[in-house]
Amino acid sequence: MVWREAEGLTETLEIVQEVQQDLEQLKPNVVLNTMKGWLPGLIKLGYRLLAVAVILAVGFKIAAIVRKMLGRTFGRMEMEVSLRKFLLSAVYACICGLAVFVAAEKLGISSASIIALLGSAGLALSLSLQNMLGNFAGGVALLMLKPFKIGDYIICGSVEGTVSAIGLVYTTLHTMDNRQVTLPNGSLSNSNLTNVTAQEKRRVEIKVMIGYQSDLKKAKDILEMLFKNHVLVKQEEGILVFVDSLGDSGVVLGARAWVATGDYWNVKWDLTEKIKLSFDEAGIEIPYQQVDIHQR
Repeated sequence: MVWREAEGLTETLEIVQEVQQDLEQLKPNVVLNTMKGWLPGLIKLGYRLLAVAVILAVGFKIAAIVRKMLGRTFGRMEMEVSLRKFLLSAVYACICGLAVFVAAEKLGISSASIIALLGSAGLALSLSLQNMLGNFAGGVALLMLKPFKIGDYIICGSVEGTVSAIGLVYTTLHTMDNRQVTLPNGSLSNSNLTNVTAQEKRRVEIKVMIGYQSDLKKAKDILEMLFKNHVLVKQEEGILVFVDSLGDSGVVLGARAWVATGDYWNVKWDLTEKIKLSFDEAGIEIPYQQVDIHQR
């Protein structure tokens, strides 16, 4: 036991001597000389950091100024809000990214490494979001070309409704029965699209069949009178009543007139009802398909 305690005491004394020697080496002159050796590198690093700060501050300030100027320009152009925000954000991000790129060069980071990293990340992102990018490109095209706007009634394939929102990736419609339909912009931009409410006026056309035994001129006079007496029909645009065709069961008459786009369906439904009631009152037959069986 005494031998072990003596051995531990010896090791402790050796450690104390080593610490004392290290403290003796830390003389002021040694520390000062070491700091003098570091000083040029620290000054150079300080200049670089200052230059980086100035580059970033100036770059971000320029980006903000350019974004503000473009915002005013886009406002005067009456550009869609979604497209305006996207373009402003893209320009701001590009200028800030350029400032960061220049700052990284100032710190000694290789531009080739940054470009390679961004290229690899961009390729991986584009492959994983291929469909999303297609919809995004379609959204940009729709916002720039403006085939429709919010509030328009459009028909695309088997889907139709009133446009309630136009995003960069999806467009939202509300149907006549108040269902919400979301369409990808990629399919919208690549499909045949009908904008029902694009024009201020639309032409109402109604066709009705009368029997061959009915009075043709009287039927035409009734149609013309109904169209002329309707308050929502644009009389100055003219009204046309004509014989469209001679069918198997009767004579097909047609009538056309112009109305405001918002009044289209109300006028069409109202006139259709009045034509039926007026023909019944005048004794004009509206034939329907039937099968006559003759028994011998």
